[in-house]
Amino acid sequence: MHDRNWTFTRRGALQAAFALIAGLCLHAAPAAAHGALPNPEVRVNTSMGSFVIELRPRRAPLTVKDFLHYVRSGFYTNTLFHRVVANFIIQGGGHEATPPYALKPTGPPVVNESGNGLENRAGTVGLARGADPDSGTAQFYVNLVDNPELDPLPTRWGYAVFGKVIRGMNVVERIGMVPNGAFGPFKSYAPLKPVVIKSIQLITPATPHAASATGPAPSAGKTPPQDAAAKKPAASRARSGSSGSTTKAPASKPEPPASGGTPPPKS
Repeated sequence: MHDRNWTFTRRGALQAAFALIAGLCLHAAPAAAHGALPNPEVRVNTSMGSFVIELRPRRAPLTVKDFLHYVRSGFYTNTLFHRVVANFIIQGGGHEATPPYALKPTGPPVVNESGNGLENRAGTVGLARGADPDSGTAQFYVNLVDNPELDPLPTRWGYAVFGKVIRGMNVVERIGMVPNGAFGPFKSYAPLKPVVIKSIQLITPATPHAASATGPAPSAGKTPPQDAAAKKPAASRARSGSSGSTTKAPASKPEPPASGGTPPPKS
């Protein structure tokens, strides 16, 4: 009789333990779902059509935060894709879309997050910058092809990827094929008929992500996307913001995206 009571007691304890575990799992499920919130997305509306970018805040938290600041403030409204290089990149977001196509003032530059594990593959979106690795501000670029020369190496800084085009890549490719050359203040690679960014809109909520990005890896060598603002000295690494960039690319390709100005052709 004693053994039977002990058996029932043990069985009851096990059932209670399983019930407790099940209850904890049910309570944890909403938290897990909450932690898996979707990445924010933005729609880029241009004079040649629209495309959607999925941002990667877990990998590039500082860059995404800064980019979304420009989006929310309407900074990109009526700016240009001022640099288009077939089979390389399209770059914009820094110059007014009306003559004299002036470079818009930006906030402080953002710390280089090129060591975050995201590669410059076709369709990915990166931050243009100047020769200073931490000089990126508002200008961004879209890779038309895989551009590994824009990725960091142990001996040089790279160009930080912070998103990817998930819809409308055909629009990006059409922009990448427009006739280009010297136009207005741009010495080369500028669309001869302006390609205008009419607006950039946040279409999914921007949610905070706790995960931090891997620290930037030092990189030297060829410079990717840059804009005119890159001519100004970059602020301290602790400051966050974003600008353009200047870039050197492999043979047969012009230099990578550079903020502050249009980089010379790659050798």
